[in-house]
Amino acid sequence: MSWKLALHTVSYAGVWRGQAFLPVEEVLEKAKKLGFDGIMLMAKRRHVSPLDYGLDDRKRLKEKIESIGLEIVCLAGYVDFTAGIERPMAPMSEIHAVYIRELARLARDLGTSVIRIFTGIEREGVKFDKHWETCVDGLKLAAQQAAEFDVTLAVQNHHDVAVHHDSLRWMLEEVDEPNCKAAFDAWSPALHGLEGEELKQAVRVMAPFMVHTTAADYLRLPRYTYEPGLVNFTHQQDDIRAVPVGEGFVDYPSFFSALEEAGYEGWVAYEMCAPLKGGGSVANLDRCAETFVEYMRREKWRRE
Repeated sequence: MSWKLALHTVSYAGVWRGQAFLPVEEVLEKAKKLGFDGIMLMAKRRHVSPLDYGLDDRKRLKEKIESIGLEIVCLAGYVDFTAGIERPMAPMSEIHAVYIRELARLARDLGTSVIRIFTGIEREGVKFDKHWETCVDGLKLAAQQAAEFDVTLAVQNHHDVAVHHDSLRWMLEEVDEPNCKAAFDAWSPALHGLEGEELKQAVRVMAPFMVHTTAADYLRLPRYTYEPGLVNFTHQQDDIRAVPVGEGFVDYPSFFSALEEAGYEGWVAYEMCAPLKGGGSVANLDRCAETFVEYMRREKWRRE
């Protein structure tokens, strides 16, 4: 199985400390030079926001992407359906649906049919089932808006609500919209401790819904707080930092082999969206992106 590879433009968006910023046009050129087949566009400022791209701008961007020889894989949408849940005066589900509708219009104009989105972040003092209900209602409304443009929503296992694969599948089944699917990634299950057969089983659970996946690798940096009265340290949650794919704890051999067994035919995107080993210079970002392409093209993820 040889999947097509996409570069997520967030990798050069200057969103984390020390990360270089490149305009989206330069990221397109770089993606082609580094060996990617397609591009995943960050659909907000400072890259491709619907607020900044009128019809002429969209036409020029689409022509630019096509002239370079890339495909537009999807738009990366940024939503949090539980925002404002603790003070439910503003119609947040409707606001998100309008945003998704505009992203769907943008996707259609640029020539893609997929938008990556999230669920929601849990807020203190609100019952979990209210978070769940809000996400289900929001996803359903947003999917109905996107359907008018023949666009599919790909829900990433990124935010708190339904981040586990069993929960995410349950949620998608409850939403019950044909264009509400999954952008299932390996890094969240890895942070939950899944590897080997457990990670493969997670892929099997999600495979019927998967239309996209994004790869990134990480390592743990232990954290301790000094307790003077004990003359000792208390172990805190580990810090998580990004590293080139293949150098971290994410079990990509199990993840990709399970995708292959499931017959996954979608795209595999790559992102650098956290403080990265080696820093955020363009040279280091390029090096890590090239490492990913080599890792996938030469199937280095396969175990002997």
